[in-house]
Amino acid sequence: MSDENPFAKMMQQGQDWARQFNPDMSSFVPKGFADLFPTMSADMMETFFGKGLNPDGLDAKTRLLLTLTGLTITGAAAEDQIRITVRHLIAAGATRQEIAEAIAQAGLFGGVPAMTTAMTLATEELSKDDDA
Repeated sequence: MSDENPFAKMMQQGQDWARQFNPDMSSFVPKGFADLFPTMSADMMETFFGKGLNPDGLDAKTRLLLTLTGLTITGAAAEDQIRITVRHLIAAGATRQEIAEAIAQAGLFGGVPAMTTAMTLATEELSKDDDA
């Protein structure tokens, strides 16, 4: 039995792959990335993230709510990803209540500061929807 951590090995392989694909990726910081990333249509999300590939699996909205929960726990390091996910949740038909509950639930695991950051980001994205 190997003493090597399989997660560390996988992480190293991922980092090596990213460097081979694009050497600049090793210093990539996604700040401002949310503004560059387009929002997919609900049909496209369902095809790629939801029941399109796995008819018996989770739908796109549920997968995105789980993603938002994980990103909230991650905290401030995932600000742009939280913004992108909230935009996609809106497109997938999630309600403000569902988005808020996913973030609040994550607060139990990621802490109040992480929850507050995610709730602030989500509120900003939802207010953009109000302005449209």
